[in-house]
Amino acid sequence: MPHTSAPPTTGDGRREANVAAVLRTVLDHGPVSRSAIARRAGLSPAAVSRQCTDLARIGLIREVPELAASGGVGRPQIPVDLTTGDGGGPVAAGIHIGVPRSTFCVADLRGRVLSRGAFHHDGIPAGELPDAVGRALAAFLAGRAAGGPLLGVGAAVGGWVDPATGTVVRHDALGWHQHPLGSGLRRHTGLPVRVDNHARAVAQSELLFGRPAARRSLLHLFVGNVVDAALAIAGVVHRGPRSGAGDVAHLPVPDSAVACPCGRTGCLEATASDTALAHEAVTRGIVPEPSASLVVDAAAAGDRRADALLRERARAVGRAAGLLLDVLNPDLAVITEQSSLLNPEYLEEIRAAATGHSLVCDDPERIVGPHAGPAALPVAAATVLLNPLFRSPLQALGDVTS
Repeated sequence: MPHTSAPPTTGDGRREANVAAVLRTVLDHGPVSRSAIARRAGLSPAAVSRQCTDLARIGLIREVPELAASGGVGRPQIPVDLTTGDGGGPVAAGIHIGVPRSTFCVADLRGRVLSRGAFHHDGIPAGELPDAVGRALAAFLAGRAAGGPLLGVGAAVGGWVDPATGTVVRHDALGWHQHPLGSGLRRHTGLPVRVDNHARAVAQSELLFGRPAARRSLLHLFVGNVVDAALAIAGVVHRGPRSGAGDVAHLPVPDSAVACPCGRTGCLEATASDTALAHEAVTRGIVPEPSASLVVDAAAAGDRRADALLRERARAVGRAAGLLLDVLNPDLAVITEQSSLLNPEYLEEIRAAATGHSLVCDDPERIVGPHAGPAALPVAAATVLLNPLFRSPLQALGDVTS
């Protein structure tokens, strides 16, 4: 079994940077030979050999002798690859805490889901919810049968989140204010925990595991019961002072006259959130109770009224996205929205509305869903833990094992 005792870090930081470059090259191109790593990472063969030795020692990569090329001159090069969960490699737990439910996963170093779970917590009072979620996560992890050593827990949640302290500064829908989520989950699981906002977490997931264009510049728009966004430039997600960036709940939606609790009309969250969608569906008699999932299910079953309502929502999301595209002009815009994750027709509605209202983006292919599809949120949560590992492997594992 791989072990996670990281060698001590010394020197001026170049060693850590070189290890990270090698690990990221293996993530992007593995299985890959050491000579190819040296070419792609711009390192000497001797440096790559040293870093591969370190990474193998701490269980993050392994040799793949069965893929070694044969028949050439000289000693065949044995490729290396990440030690993934199906090979007994280290894994990360992820928890996305939503309004109606939380979703759990265990993911390997490539962000591939090995096991999933869910905990429905409608009706649980805000004061009792943290312990209930923590107990449910601990039970899920206790019953896991997949993967190797568990490195820790990544947690993603909507609203204003401070990753430095693991605190949910404000999440009105859950009734959490200055809630110490990280320390609470750590108490229930006994594991290291990292916390971030779910829009930033999805953005990090796209940077690590998604399309190459994301690493140039990325906009992520999350539309659920909470509506927020994240921006990444040159592979770095912007947080802003006190990690307050990404609040787009009151972004004006062109042509929307929906009243918002803030006193204005046409705000994005009041117009297009899952909460707004569900209440409008009840008003129209489409579903018997306010649930966005019921609306999506009704549309999938052929209810034309549900389908029309989802298309209305998609167009509103697209119009708002068009404004963001004009301001930020990213190489890639990722939209996380429930119906378009399950049915590409709703993504096409978002694309058409966005490009129709944008003055700078006329390419609908720049607007995509998250690479992980319906598993986007739990995978993003696991990425909250995995991203520091790929950025600084030796330091991250030192933090885990200290």
